[in-house]
Amino acid sequence: MRNRFRQLGQGMTEYIIIVALIAIAAIAVYGLFGDTIRGQMGAMTQELAGQDGSSSLKKADDAGKAAAGAASDKKTLSDYTGQSN
Repeated sequence: MRNRFRQLGQGMTEYIIIVALIAIAAIAVYGLFGDTIRGQMGAMTQELAGQDGSSSLKKADDAGKAAAGAASDKKTLSDYTGQSN
């Protein structure tokens, strides 16, 4: 009986670890693309309200290009230590 409780506890621990990893990944994605998502939602809201949302859409496009550029930058350890190779 005691062994069964250990197995149930192990399953719960694994589940908590998986949920934590998913939460960390979601925070990272939102941190990288948050401005893009916010701009697109603002543009859709303005369009649904009958207003022109092109300025919000332009801001979202600019933020998306900046995020894509930041994601594609290749960094090495020397970028963080201030030393050159």
